[in-house]
Amino acid sequence: MQKLTSTAAVLALSAGTATAGGLDRSYTPIDQIFEQGSFAEVSYGFTMPDLTGVDFGGNAIGNVGNDFGVLGSAVKLDFGDRLTFAVIADQPYGADTVYGGNPATTFLGGTFAKADTASLTAILKYKITDRFSVYGGPRAVKADGTIRLSGQAYAAAGLSGYTVRFRSNNGTGYVIGAAYEIPEYALRVSGTYHSAVDLRMGTVENIPVTAGGTGTPVGTGITNVEIPQSFELAAQSGINKNTLVFGSIRWADWEAFTLNPPSPVPNLAQLDSVTTYEIGVGRRFSERFSGSVAVSYEAGGSDSLVSPLAPTNGQTAISVGGKYKVTDRIDISGGVRYTWLGDALPEIGTPDTPVGSFTNNNAVSVGLKVRVALN
Repeated sequence: MQKLTSTAAVLALSAGTATAGGLDRSYTPIDQIFEQGSFAEVSYGFTMPDLTGVDFGGNAIGNVGNDFGVLGSAVKLDFGDRLTFAVIADQPYGADTVYGGNPATTFLGGTFAKADTASLTAILKYKITDRFSVYGGPRAVKADGTIRLSGQAYAAAGLSGYTVRFRSNNGTGYVIGAAYEIPEYALRVSGTYHSAVDLRMGTVENIPVTAGGTGTPVGTGITNVEIPQSFELAAQSGINKNTLVFGSIRWADWEAFTLNPPSPVPNLAQLDSVTTYEIGVGRRFSERFSGSVAVSYEAGGSDSLVSPLAPTNGQTAISVGGKYKVTDRIDISGGVRYTWLGDALPEIGTPDTPVGSFTNNNAVSVGLKVRVALN
């Protein structure tokens, strides 16, 4: 059963990533520490969102979701039967939203958000008994981004044309968790906590001038940003020698994430906390080939009101993956994910005022992973 256990963990992540709640892209995986043997791997997921709608002035909103890729890599080493060490690099969060159209005639034309991140995690796992293990280690996150507010929806508040640049900054946190396993049944239950990571991002703002002024003043300062904490409960179990079921529940505290630059501009990031549910089944068809299928779900907010910079409200996705053992040392995994994105109403102001509607949207993701054994 152990080979199948390894396969299912890889397949659950190999189908790429879709536009998720908050700014999640990779879901901060640490599954490598449960795999057999020492190895190095590299993965790449590519997502193609289709996010269209209409503003409340009757103007069509073309696709605002740019395609994006997520690159990951890891090295995992075993030191005897009880000690495991892994270094995992990924791009866990991001945003790439751009509204087309003339700012003078559309509600959100010219508005955009761009954010990039990179993360490096080092994890040490110690097997206390044959069934119980604990793990943890430090994590570093780097982030930068740019936001522009534009269009008639922001003109009334004098914010159309406002642009803010968040300079690259690093922060540190930690990962900690525990697992219970019965290897002969491919059974494992694990709980993993990622701490919040605090950033102090140098900020440059281009602020529109009120009527009668001249020029465009530039404000500078520091913006304090909290990358949110998260917790995942995951489980898997073999149901026969070739079949395994797996599932997880992951919570991410995106309500704690704010973007309040030095000027008196309202919070630029109003996001809901997100709980993601996944369930799937893996099947070994031969000594060289295994496959899996999984379904995931994120509930949206009850009122469908969202930031224009993240115009989705919940999602449901189906992933299909496969793993092929090319040689005794090289495995290739790949997959496809289709995501139905929840309908959403982008809003601005206080009280919240919807300015458009996004309906019937989706995203397609593909992924590939190559793993090479080191022993």
